[in-house]
Amino acid sequence: MTVPLSILDLVPIWEGSTARDGIAASMRAARLAERLGYHRLWFAEHHNTEALAASATALLISQAATETERIRVGSGGVMLPNHAPLMVAEQYGTLANIHGERIDLGLGRAPGTDMMTARALNRSSAEPQAFAQSIYDLQGWFGKEGTGRSAPIHSAVSAGTEVPIWVLGSTVNGASIAGQLGLPFSVASHFAPDQLDDAVRIYREAFTSDGPTAQIDRPYVMAGINVMVAPTDEEAEREFTTLEQMFLDVQSGLRRKIQPPVDPDALAARGGRDQPMLRIKAVGSPETAVAHLNEFARRTGADELITVTYAYDPAVRERSLTLLAEHWF
Repeated sequence: MTVPLSILDLVPIWEGSTARDGIAASMRAARLAERLGYHRLWFAEHHNTEALAASATALLISQAATETERIRVGSGGVMLPNHAPLMVAEQYGTLANIHGERIDLGLGRAPGTDMMTARALNRSSAEPQAFAQSIYDLQGWFGKEGTGRSAPIHSAVSAGTEVPIWVLGSTVNGASIAGQLGLPFSVASHFAPDQLDDAVRIYREAFTSDGPTAQIDRPYVMAGINVMVAPTDEEAEREFTTLEQMFLDVQSGLRRKIQPPVDPDALAARGGRDQPMLRIKAVGSPETAVAHLNEFARRTGADELITVTYAYDPAVRERSLTLLAEHWF
């Protein structure tokens, strides 16, 4: 059985464009994703970067949900240490009241930025126990009574919305937290593949549906994978160099917007094509990409795949989404 495909959007800003352009392109992609049959669309949270406009995730989710009708829309994720949990409950409760049951809340413990910016944003603890306690409180605010479980604070706007919570992670620590809380787990294998197999195994081993935070009765894994689909393998490999350059920029400290693709051989000569962080990928013609996706789904046993596609030209990204959907669904 073909697993559902979803999309993680970081709202790229390409060279020569503005954040306004990037947001507009992402909204066009949201409308397209719904027409093509993708299951959900999530927006990530990042700060202090020239290349991405995905910072205020709740606002992006609201706009994307306004411009669509059926696709699930959510955060992939809210980096909880950057936020007061009560404010998260109020924001996502408001989204659920406006847009109905299509809203997801994915939560992560990483800051989504550098340490200096993280200190400027910090509002809550990233320690595992504090993270779990925040989830416990959020479930109370989303519950029928709308009251936090560690303090009698009431949130009328989130009460009764029952916004589903996901735990995001890239390590065995995040997997263990998700399993012990009885929540679905989204593994960030698209940029942190080293602990993928162990994380999925530990999540399933740790999973329990008996605790007070459990919201599903069996483990559910969504795994991230980088995707670029083009008419030919060669063209897809060339387009994928845009993402490879972005990772080189991060490693070298070069701050610039999303760059146009370059000759793959020239990039390889600079050491830009052998990046272990990007080895989870499906790049090529539709047939090649689908084969890689199927292999990845079998390896992980994932219940759902969430795809990440960067392109310098938004039309190239839209073509990739379309070609994949036509050959997957």
